Amino acid sequence: MERRSFLSKASVGLAAGAAGTVAMPAIAQTGPTIKWRLASSFPKSLDTIYGGAEVMAARVAEATGGKFQIQVFAAGEIVPGPGVLDAVKDATVECGHTCGYYFYGKDPTFCIDTGIPFGMNNRQMNAWIRHGNGGKLLSEFFAKSNIVPIPCGNTGSQMGGWYRKEIKSVADLKGLKMRIAGMAGEVLGKLGVVAQQLSGADIYPALEKGTIDATEWVGPYDDKKLGFNKVAKFYYYPAWWEGSTQVSLYINSKEWDKLPKEYQAILKIACADANTDMLAKYDAKNPTALTEMVGTGTQLRQFPKDVMEASYKAANEVYEEIMAKNPDFKKIYTDFAKFKEMENGWHRLAEGSFSFFMYSKVGAKK
Repeated sequence: MERRSFLSKASVGLAAGAAGTVAMPAIAQTGPTIKWRLASSFPKSLDTIYGGAEVMAARVAEATGGKFQIQVFAAGEIVPGPGVLDAVKDATVECGHTCGYYFYGKDPTFCIDTGIPFGMNNRQMNAWIRHGNGGKLLSEFFAKSNIVPIPCGNTGSQMGGWYRKEIKSVADLKGLKMRIAGMAGEVLGKLGVVAQQLSGADIYPALEKGTIDATEWVGPYDDKKLGFNKVAKFYYYPAWWEGSTQVSLYINSKEWDKLPKEYQAILKIACADANTDMLAKYDAKNPTALTEMVGTGTQLRQFPKDVMEASYKAANEVYEEIMAKNPDFKKIYTDFAKFKEMENGWHRLAEGSFSFFMYSKVGAKK
């Protein structure tokens, strides 16, 4: 009886195993084996922003049973961080994980894909990309560089950076040497700031030696990892130049076209997951990092109102100047600005009123 029972159970187990094999996703059985290389603009030490590419690649591998593999290379391993766009455009690599505003010198329009001064927050940006005209307009622009862009991460609103001295008014910005890239540097240049472009590895020693007076990066979690709190005392907010910072996967268009439709769909879903995961990770880790830095002497400061107003005015001057000579920027920014106006009205009504009430209760009894 025991023997017959054992054999019966074994037969059931084998049948279940066979059924499981038959039930495996068809993509894992019939999909082609594809291996891509991804060049990141970020160092491995910044596990959250660099990690966005790893999250995406892991999801793709899982969904295809390992048939579609994307190997992630940190900045400098294949090409330097600023070289990612060209590496994708020229098919040196199949794809890259980067920020469009690094390529401001090529065309300011690239910046809109990541974040521009006094732009939209992450939720508004997602709305414009997915349900406004943003996705279509940016795809048309990037197609000129043989690139398919897909959002693949967001830092949320960033901090305004580290300063060796207090900024009490616009006058304190004159002559300030600050590491800040792209369009924000041009805006601050109108207020007397001397913008410097330095790679992540060069910022700490420059700030420590006084070669620069200030720097911006991302937010508390990453900034603490880089040690900026050890060489600059004052930590300002907000980064009006990055109300949100979208990180994107840039794919060579020919390589994209070669992918089976199922793989394209999986890649889009994996990027969407990485987009959500990166923001959630920053939201979870930033408060603890900020508390730790304040506890060891970091001085939090809000930018004075005159600095914010002067920066806003300068940003709009820059936009007018660029639109006068760049039709691509004008076309996309005009739609972006219109959408932002509607979103801000809505967010002020619902999200803003609720959020500011809740913020007023910080530290209050539950």
